[in-house]
Amino acid sequence: MCRPQQVWHWNFPSLHRKDIAMSTPQTSAVTNTNGRLQGKVAIVTGAGCVGPGWGNGRAVAVLFAQAGATIFAVDKNAEAMEETIRRVREVGGTISAHTCDVTDSTSVAEMVAACEAQYGRVDILVNNVGGSAAGGPVALAEEKWDAQVDFNLKSVYLTCKHVLPVMEKQGKGAIVNTASTSGIRWTGSAQVAYAACKAGVIQLSRVVAVEYAKKGIRVNTVVPGQLHTPMVEVRLAGQRSGGDVDKLLESRVARIPLGFMGDGRDTANAALFLASDEAQFVTGTEIIVDGGMTARCD
Repeated sequence: MCRPQQVWHWNFPSLHRKDIAMSTPQTSAVTNTNGRLQGKVAIVTGAGCVGPGWGNGRAVAVLFAQAGATIFAVDKNAEAMEETIRRVREVGGTISAHTCDVTDSTSVAEMVAACEAQYGRVDILVNNVGGSAAGGPVALAEEKWDAQVDFNLKSVYLTCKHVLPVMEKQGKGAIVNTASTSGIRWTGSAQVAYAACKAGVIQLSRVVAVEYAKKGIRVNTVVPGQLHTPMVEVRLAGQRSGGDVDKLLESRVARIPLGFMGDGRDTANAALFLASDEAQFVTGTEIIVDGGMTARCD
């Protein structure tokens, strides 16, 4: 049974997905996002996607654009951002794309400088870069551990390192980092480096939030659970179920009390709140977006 299309806004582009659900929830009400980020410039890293559909970064870029933000889309792969750019423009948004390796300090510094040169400021930073590698300490090769730390944790450190001085100069800013429920719970497979890094993202966000609170900069984390994003088909099914996408989806849905999987748009809704002035009194905390999965004890 498929989950009905979730609607944010009358002109938000639809996507037919193969969600497997144990029950069918009601379609959510239309949300008016217009103006919530009006006049703000948002850097969105990981704004591309490994395939068609709603990855976290793509969904954030489109929703933020609907809310009035100017999007500075960042990804290592320019081609992966093409659909993101098209979807932002379809909803009347403004977007520029910049290729950047967010594990490289020089590349990140150049990216932030390019955004500031083009738009004069950086109001919002959303970090969406990440990905898992299977294996516990014995099975996971040391070089893969190092690569995971760079990809999932160092990338957040570097973007914060180079964006924070810009926000401090402005006297205001909002950073939203994307972690994972793997950083707070066992979520079904041994992926020790990914889990450790995502736990690190949560704590990094808390520490930076306290350090920069008096400078007008808020830092929070979205903690997505087991979403149905394009990465499920492209990568995770091969890692965990021998390429059987349906088997993987069924196993993931079975862990979720709500009985269906969200997607990148659910992550983006949480990120929109945290980035907006509606969250002016919210910093150093997390929003878990997982359908109740981490609240279970069985």
